[in-house]
Amino acid sequence: MRLLKAITIGMGLLIVVATTVLVVVIAQRLGRPEPVPIETALVLNEPSGTRIVGVAAAGDRLAALLQGGGTDRIVLIDPRTGSVAGRVELGDAAPPPRP
Repeated sequence: MRLLKAITIGMGLLIVVATTVLVVVIAQRLGRPEPVPIETALVLNEPSGTRIVGVAAAGDRLAALLQGGGTDRIVLIDPRTGSVAGRVELGDAAPPPRP
C-alpha cells in the first residue's frame, strides 16, 4: 500500500510540474513580439555606379553604407515603412586654412 501511495504522489507532482512548465513556456512565447517582415521594395534613387558595401542594424533602423556615384554615404532606412529616414555624407575633412 505504501508503494501505491508513493507512486500516486509522485505522479501528482509530475503533473503539477509539467503543467507549470507548460504555462511558463506559453507565457514567454506570448510575451515576445514577433518580428515584422519587410514586404516593401525599396528604391534608394542613388546615382548610377552606387553599390551597397554593407548593411547593419542601428537601433530600430537599418544603416546601409553606399560607395560610388559620389562621396561615400550612409543611408538610414526605416524597415517598417521602407522609407529613407536619413543620410550621412562621408566627405573629406575640410582643408587647413591658408596662411
